[in-house]
Amino acid sequence: MKLHFGRATRRSFMLALSAIALTAGVSASYAESTIKWMHLEANPDRLKTMQDLAAAYEADHPDVKIEFQFLENEAFKAKLPTLLQSNDAPSMFYTWGGGVLKAQSETGKIRDITAAMDADGGAWRNTISPAAVDGLSVDGKVWAAPTQSGVVSFFYNKALFEKAGVDATTIKTWADFLGAVTKIKAAGITPIAGGGGDKWPLHFYWSYLAMREAGQAGFAAAKGGEGFQGEAFVKASQDLADLGKLEPFQDGYLGANWNDTQAVFGDGRAAMLLGFENTATPQNQANVATDGKGQPPENLGRFAFPLVEGGAGLVTDDFGGLNGWVVTTNAPPETEDFLKFLTNEASEATMAEKNNILPTTLGAESGVKDPSMADSAAQMAKATWHQNYLDQDLGPNVGRVVNDMSVGIVSGEVTPEDALQQIQDAFSMEM
Repeated sequence: MKLHFGRATRRSFMLALSAIALTAGVSASYAESTIKWMHLEANPDRLKTMQDLAAAYEADHPDVKIEFQFLENEAFKAKLPTLLQSNDAPSMFYTWGGGVLKAQSETGKIRDITAAMDADGGAWRNTISPAAVDGLSVDGKVWAAPTQSGVVSFFYNKALFEKAGVDATTIKTWADFLGAVTKIKAAGITPIAGGGGDKWPLHFYWSYLAMREAGQAGFAAAKGGEGFQGEAFVKASQDLADLGKLEPFQDGYLGANWNDTQAVFGDGRAAMLLGFENTATPQNQANVATDGKGQPPENLGRFAFPLVEGGAGLVTDDFGGLNGWVVTTNAPPETEDFLKFLTNEASEATMAEKNNILPTTLGAESGVKDPSMADSAAQMAKATWHQNYLDQDLGPNVGRVVNDMSVGIVSGEVTPEDALQQIQDAFSMEM
């Protein structure tokens, strides 16, 4: 059957079609955008803080939905490369920065957020620690929004220092530190709790000494192709060998894992421990101590890794973890705006207070309530350079060799020259 329309009817029909098309267009423009947030947070209380922040953003942006996706740490590392190649890629995901982030930046699967950082005269960039932004940048481009950081520093037992007649406030240089080690040992006290079994706890020493000797520019040049056999790295390795000659660690330290090491410190069997920021060391040493109590907060002191006289590094150059959020290539355009909200001062202060993190946003350290953590936060706020853990920054293969050689140097099993050759060989294979 053929339908016949009058002129007026046809006009009404066409207007109706136009209205339908216009309505569809309006609906499409206000269609809900879903930001798929992949995280690794297994603690329900800490996750709730994140969910509350997401809900606050959704309330102000009714056209955006935040969808949480969880993967356990090791599963995340194993599955992420495949996910990034699929249609199920998250909109944003967690990063430790370093070599892995650099490799991801070369795949075309993640988004350069430099333009978003620099929009409106750098309104977003200027709210975040420059050292943190630099730490998550590759070749001048920002590939992740910093969210938290950490700093490795020395924790010490105040009572044992007093017994040995050592004033921690006078430890400014590596020579001062070696002098304190000698004095503590002369008092019949083990100077340092060391973890040679896990190896990475001792790489903290080589990493910091290399930073103090080479400085930021020298370290960057080494990573950029000059390698790790220059004079500054020879000196750093010799500095570590000098420490080893003093035999500063507890008996059996070469077989001690990190929990063993913290227990030595928590039990009061060693005067110092080079460990993580915030409450990780103060709480963990108590948890693993023989009496389950460890050293009380009032007996714990902290000081920054000392300078090396004649070195190019600064005491405000920090070493530790650095984490952020990466945006994938096909993420909704609102993702950067959500990250700007997530990393603003109020949100980061909330994360600092409730999730016990050291924030990277300037001013957000006001949310840090734990005294030892606040001390670390104050140090980090003044950071001139933040160097990520070397097994992240240089990649796991080179990082593993650095760990091995750090133990080899301090134990006297490997000469500084041979150690640097092995580090350089591993680094050259990655170039």
